[in-house]
Amino acid sequence: MTSELLAEHTTGADTASAVADAVRENDIELIRFLWVDHCGLLRGKSVSAKALAARMRSGVGLATSRQAASIFDDSHPVPGVRLMEEVRIVPDPATFTLLPHAPGSAAMLCDLVTRSGGPWGGCPRTFLRGAVDAAAELDMQVVAAFEPEFTLAVDRGRPEELELFDSGLCLDNEAFDAANDYIVELCRALRSHGIAVEGYHPETSPGQHELTIEHGPAVRAADQHVWQRAFTRGLARARGLRATFAPLPRPGLRGNGNHLHVSLWRPGAGNLFADPAGRDGLSELGRHFVGGVLAHLPALLALTCPSVNSYERLEPGRWAGAFGCYGPDNRDAAVRVPSLLGGDGASANIELKACDNTANPYLALGALIHAGLDGVRRRLDPGEPLVDDPNTLSDAELARRGVRPLPRSLGEALDALERDEYLRTALGSPRHEMYSTIKHADIRDMKDLGSEGMFAVHAHRF
Repeated sequence: MTSELLAEHTTGADTASAVADAVRENDIELIRFLWVDHCGLLRGKSVSAKALAARMRSGVGLATSRQAASIFDDSHPVPGVRLMEEVRIVPDPATFTLLPHAPGSAAMLCDLVTRSGGPWGGCPRTFLRGAVDAAAELDMQVVAAFEPEFTLAVDRGRPEELELFDSGLCLDNEAFDAANDYIVELCRALRSHGIAVEGYHPETSPGQHELTIEHGPAVRAADQHVWQRAFTRGLARARGLRATFAPLPRPGLRGNGNHLHVSLWRPGAGNLFADPAGRDGLSELGRHFVGGVLAHLPALLALTCPSVNSYERLEPGRWAGAFGCYGPDNRDAAVRVPSLLGGDGASANIELKACDNTANPYLALGALIHAGLDGVRRRLDPGEPLVDDPNTLSDAELARRGVRPLPRSLGEALDALERDEYLRTALGSPRHEMYSTIKHADIRDMKDLGSEGMFAVHAHRF
């Protein structure tokens, strides 16, 4: 039984019973309790089928130091935070999923809660829920979608080497054929687990592919993105391949983005970003949301482009969103207003291009929502959209048109986050302190490792 079936046929306490039935019917031995850490890595503990019922209620213990672990798995002291304390990993039974790449195992996504059962300030999934609640206070619902790219390689057991699986061109039919069996297996696995694939194509660099999932409510969109990455990597490994979502797995490639789409809806009113009479079909509220994103963009990058490797991709001319502006179908603007599909405006949304797969999806989406809502509340004007290619404009002309310079390193983005009181407050404690500590540690460690080592670590971890 998949998470879709659980959600469809059960409610409340019945969901836990349905999980137990699914475990028994599918001869599951181990159930993983998974969460995404502050590095964007999927971690977890597992329990046996016999222990599941008790652990569904009590959760599993976790030292808070795990949320202060860097990309090298070193736990760092965090000012004002007692890292020897314990929180509980508590599963959300509605996310129960059989793992297609790991027969005999299943998993659930989890929240990190205090020993008394309350929300813990270091839980990323709770942070996204808080952003969704902030929108609900304005009588708005958040709809989102992630658009990740990944690079497919042959796994020779040497993480430092990246042997690309194919040499296809962008949108090349030969590249479709080369990866067909793997991609079809991935699509079928996602569909059988209630995750609707919207489209797929080979991307710009050799070995690069993009597979997108249909949009949905914000928390579900983030959950499904987690499953997509897990299935993509797991099924590749089962075939002797390696799928990496690293922003730039090695020099010379175009780079893997994870464009983030978002819109605000209201029951009875539909998509609040849609206005056929508005410029580029975007409503005034949608423009205010863009205004908020642009106002907080330098700090936002610390959460959406949160690795040293991110800034190897976030370069002008890569269509990565390296310019601090917005525009209709502008591929190098940080915020793109996509062309509308059809005439009802249902597809109206904004796309944050300055986002990649080293981001924790709950933190990235939650921070984007908070930034946009600040623009809605303050009715911020995003200014005139940029319709020209920013790469063709001089620095003076970009400044004249209000295009803001963006951080060119993780260190600069973290400095911007420290200066942004609004986003820093939204992150809260101990999340902000933990996040800042481990990111600064990553900067130091990557510098010691050197360029070649930096690329290899990110290609392996992500």
